[in-house]
Amino acid sequence: MALFKGAFTALITPMKDTGDVDFDGLRRLIQFQLENGIDGLVPIGTTGETPALDENEEECILKIVMEETAGRVPVIAGAGSNSTKHAVLYTKRARDMGADAALIVTPYYNKPNDDGLIRHFEAVAEVGIPIIVYNIASRTGRNISTPLLEKLSRIPNIAGVKEASGDINQMGDVINTIKRPGKGAFTVLSGDDALTLPLLALGGDGVISVISNLLPAKTAALVKAAAAGDFEKAREIHHELLPFIKAAFIETNPVPIKRALEFAGLPSGPVRLPLGRMSDANEKIVREAVKALGFK
Repeated sequence: MALFKGAFTALITPMKDTGDVDFDGLRRLIQFQLENGIDGLVPIGTTGETPALDENEEECILKIVMEETAGRVPVIAGAGSNSTKHAVLYTKRARDMGADAALIVTPYYNKPNDDGLIRHFEAVAEVGIPIIVYNIASRTGRNISTPLLEKLSRIPNIAGVKEASGDINQMGDVINTIKRPGKGAFTVLSGDDALTLPLLALGGDGVISVISNLLPAKTAALVKAAAAGDFEKAREIHHELLPFIKAAFIETNPVPIKRALEFAGLPSGPVRLPLGRMSDANEKIVREAVKALGFK
């Protein structure tokens, strides 16, 4: 099974002022990513506001991503749901539209027990496309422990994890116990921009990044430097990016990153309800962070 490595952008969904999806703007954003050396794209995920999109919009977005990338970089399509039936359907959609993998978030709100989680991931894995497990307890209310993830990793087609537990100890345990040599290919990607460098230092494979919506080249350079063992350069880039990382998560994602893109003159637009506008104070912080990066 292919090992997914590098910097992957969790793509925003640009909107028009009317609230409709800006499909032309999406094409511009994808080309911006490709021109700046991103290693892969992750559309229709949380950063892409999928809870507020309808299925037709999701399908159109994925179609455009596949057209614009044209096989140049891997595409990991968001396909999660708290309904196993729906997650299977979305995973089939990802497979049929040519995505390289599907990102499957822990079922949220239901708070399934271990048996339910195992059977949920077995069901989506049977679709026949590589599956990246998305562990983010802060949004789902359910952490996937390392022993449970080890069981999931034995399921055919479970290819890796987007680790967003926020716990570097857990990330280290995942790398040590599941990525251990001889256990086969298993990708460990950071789901937290601030923890990309620590995860890479522990032997992880990369990041599914929010800040790379604006900074694809810098984010990719950080990952490449660490992968090459040049941690002096990786640390330099990390500290350069850290003020913007803090600003990008000052309110609920993707509200700040969309404002940052707008300040930088890239397609973005408003977020959809129930997400709301940023406070004036936090918007000022984001604006200043964007200016500090050299955008006017």
